[in-house]
Amino acid sequence: METQLGLAHLWQQGDFITRATALLLLGMSLLTWIVILVKAMNIVRFKRAARSARDFWHSEDFAAGLTKLGNSPDNPFRYLALEAREATAHHRNTRAHLHDTLDVSDWVTRCLRNCIDEFTASIQSGLAILASIGSTAPFVGLFGTVWGIYHALMAISSAGASTIDKVAGPIGEALIMTAFGLAVAIPAVLGYNALVRGNKWTLNQLNSFAHDLHAYFVTGSRVSPPGESSNVLPMKKV
Repeated sequence: METQLGLAHLWQQGDFITRATALLLLGMSLLTWIVILVKAMNIVRFKRAARSARDFWHSEDFAAGLTKLGNSPDNPFRYLALEAREATAHHRNTRAHLHDTLDVSDWVTRCLRNCIDEFTASIQSGLAILASIGSTAPFVGLFGTVWGIYHALMAISSAGASTIDKVAGPIGEALIMTAFGLAVAIPAVLGYNALVRGNKWTLNQLNSFAHDLHAYFVTGSRVSPPGESSNVLPMKKV
């Protein structure tokens, strides 16, 4: 009896649609875990970068601050600092253009906002996949269950046996598809919520850093919280 039950028997007895549904759920599960792992590693890296961004403001000058931010091109805080410096230098040295109607404060704000928007789009990529899988996987599993129950009942009807021992096995195997759907959907939903929280924290840190950068390049000093003095020297002219 053991050989007539279980996943192997379900795969062997299933038709094309049953197998395709099972493979689809397997692919959705693999994609879910790949997105979760990749995005989680990114969040860990961004948290390390945020800690180095706090040390940036305890540097003697801007160049020393960049050194503390490291050399990684994937560090959004370093990228933001470089873009702010370039925006300030470009505005000072530019010739007559349309953007000359903006003062340096508005120009730096615009450049910083564009950088943050690009970074936001980057860290949010892949979350739509998790949201889609989390919402559709239970229904895919339910479809596999309904299809499996239909074929199980048809097989039982053609065999003329309707006792509980003949019905329980095929019906139970069909219900496995519902369990598969939930096993795929639950990690996707939990992973999506965790990644959204992590991304929100990163964006808050980046916005705060951008606010300080704006004040530094416009006024020459960081906007420090009450009771905290700034140790950053005014930027040398480029």
